Amino acid sequence: MVQAALHLLTTALGSLLSLLVPLGLLLAALLLALLLVGLLDRARFTRTLDALGRRLPALGRWGVVAAALGASVLALTVARHAVDLRLAAQQSARYANAADPDGGQTVQAAPRAATVEDRTYTRTLTLPRDLYARINVQDGWEALLPYLHGADGANVQDLREGFVRQGAALVYARQVTLRTEQPVALDTSAVRADLKFVDPAGGRGTYYNAVFTGEYTFRNPSPDPAVMRFAFPLPTGSGTLSDFRLTVNGRAFRASDLTGGSVWEGEVPGGAGVRVTVTYRNQGARSWSYQLAGRREPVRAFDLTVNADRPAKVQRYALFPTAQTGRALTGRQTLTWRLRDVITAQDIAVVFTQGSLRETLGKVGFAAPAALLLLLGLSTAWAWTRRLPLAPLGLAAALLGLGLGFVLGSVLTAYLPPLLALPLGALTGAVLAALALGPALRVPALIAAAVPLAFLSGGHAGLLVTALALLTLVLLLPGLKRAGTA
Repeated sequence: MVQAALHLLTTALGSLLSLLVPLGLLLAALLLALLLVGLLDRARFTRTLDALGRRLPALGRWGVVAAALGASVLALTVARHAVDLRLAAQQSARYANAADPDGGQTVQAAPRAATVEDRTYTRTLTLPRDLYARINVQDGWEALLPYLHGADGANVQDLREGFVRQGAALVYARQVTLRTEQPVALDTSAVRADLKFVDPAGGRGTYYNAVFTGEYTFRNPSPDPAVMRFAFPLPTGSGTLSDFRLTVNGRAFRASDLTGGSVWEGEVPGGAGVRVTVTYRNQGARSWSYQLAGRREPVRAFDLTVNADRPAKVQRYALFPTAQTGRALTGRQTLTWRLRDVITAQDIAVVFTQGSLRETLGKVGFAAPAALLLLLGLSTAWAWTRRLPLAPLGLAAALLGLGLGFVLGSVLTAYLPPLLALPLGALTGAVLAALALGPALRVPALIAAAVPLAFLSGGHAGLLVTALALLTLVLLLPGLKRAGTA
């Protein structure tokens, strides 16, 4: 960052030096004009020089204020570009010194339950009598079995095939035992997803830490004992799952093969119920979805609650929440879906605003020079309305102090989270500005230092800036009234 800042500073100084030539020409033209005026009207020229001489110290002090303002704006511009270059380099770097989020748009599909039974299918084929003479099989008809189409699939439990002579005819017979599933609707589904968002330092994107909890119940629809199967699909786009637990009727179950998800299978007495609890943690970003429409089956009782500390929007054409509560300022929201006896082809999908650290720091960097101008104007108005002395050199020191604090906050973003680094830098600048201006003018320093911090609030920057403007006006009104009546 230091190398980038020096490069930017050198470029900026080069640009400023390039302005010296036209500025020198302008000063030379002014000097020439003064000399011409002096030759034409010597008395007026002498009076003008005397007046400039008397006002030159005051003009020089206010020139120091202008120079301090320009130096602070230049330093803030260099710091903003340096921070942006650092974040761009970190985002495109192949290696990193901190962990990146290992998840994306998480999609959790609804589980399925079914009864399992074995069914045997028999197929026979009578071959022509002259087949033996045509193909001339020497080692028996069983030698043809490897060339016949086999029965593939994981559901094949048993396979028997062979050739049998029935009189003069030859019969090929195949007997296949398959394990079949008969879907069973879930009686209740109670799902909860708690999403806590993280804005990492270093330019990496915003992500959330999710805690998923699902409780499902179903029962054996037959009066006789039956083998039942419960399959819980693993979420897609979820990265690494941690603390994954599947509990069936209070007993933990650990699957050995997760190709088709976490699958439990066991014998259930006739009419008995099964309660399954699934929990896991994962990281995700941008959105979270729950697929209900993967299988068009009736939803008897479905309850889903999504708690998030970031404003959420529902994806178009997805199921809209039946209830939602939230706090506008904090962004915390609770979305609830309560479905009873429905058949739907829609899924549940919520999308969250994607925070960009580069964009946020860019907005703060652009607001910092405006805060310096606000300090200059507000300090002048505060001193004039309250008839307080305002030393130009003290004002110049205040501009430099506040600018230095903003630069410090930009540098600290490389070591601390932005929500800590930028307020710490702004507080440092406010303290330096207040010490330079004196206790009577500390309020303008605090207000100016708070303006860039409003852009750390996400979508509430306009509200906070407006509130600061109203507060400033309220604080200036008493002094304006006194100045108007004086």
